[in-house]
Amino acid sequence: MTVHSRTPTVRSILFTLNGSIIPVIWRRVLYTVLLSVGVVWADFHLFTLKVGLNAAPLTLMGLTLAIFLGFRNTVAYQRWWEARTLWGELIVASRNVARQTLAFLPDASQTTRRELVHSVIAFAYAMRHHLRARDPTADLTSWLPPPTLVNVMASPNRPSALLAHMGIAYATAARAESTNPILLAAIDKELGSLSHVLGGCERIQGTPLPYAYLLLLHRTVHIYCFLLPFCLVGLVGWFTPLLVGVLAYTFFGLDALGDQIEDPFDILPNDLPLDAYCLTVKNDLVALVGDGSADAVA
Repeated sequence: MTVHSRTPTVRSILFTLNGSIIPVIWRRVLYTVLLSVGVVWADFHLFTLKVGLNAAPLTLMGLTLAIFLGFRNTVAYQRWWEARTLWGELIVASRNVARQTLAFLPDASQTTRRELVHSVIAFAYAMRHHLRARDPTADLTSWLPPPTLVNVMASPNRPSALLAHMGIAYATAARAESTNPILLAAIDKELGSLSHVLGGCERIQGTPLPYAYLLLLHRTVHIYCFLLPFCLVGLVGWFTPLLVGVLAYTFFGLDALGDQIEDPFDILPNDLPLDAYCLTVKNDLVALVGDGSADAVA
């Protein structure tokens, strides 16, 4: 995810490409501008053929399309924000589990407590890779003992398998230290929160917007931008390419932005910074457990 200054300058607003939607849509915008140039030339030089159309269809179609795009982008942003909320819950629950590990298992060995906290860190990385359909071996190797790593990697759902291992590990450690069952229940509640986060993220990832809906929207945007020069040439003449470029940038940009944030777990510039969230979990939990020698994992 690209983050910019909260007080951008005019220059940054006009010329910044990092995080902008321009690299995605510039070819489509350029095509409509070149089409507009051709339409204007034909209107001025082919006197026997006037290509201008009435602006009424443009107005009606533009209003409908704006409402359509607004609704679609609202739905996409809701998915993006829900995913951000869930990862925020993951960070909070991870801190709680680490804090409770130190407070509720004071007689456990440092090695046991470190392994328990490291498994929480591993869960964050496992979930990131699970949502992106990538191999988590490199990251999990730094935080899990080899036997646990083998068992987790053998599961088709690595974060779920890791949660099951964490539940057993915490229960075993609590019984060994004769921990009050109420305190163990508090830890299990936080593990349940991690499971809730995993299920919520899987629901977002596994329920995309209906393809027919998106196909209709994409086709309508392209048809509208294709008709723009024919409807504007009689009104603004040689200013048609400029106006068409601005309108095409707006409609193509909103369409492409909705595509990006619809899947908030991807690696596009406007998706969630899952790498940064995992790094936050790692840094916070390593500091809590006092394991300054742990390998830094990005």
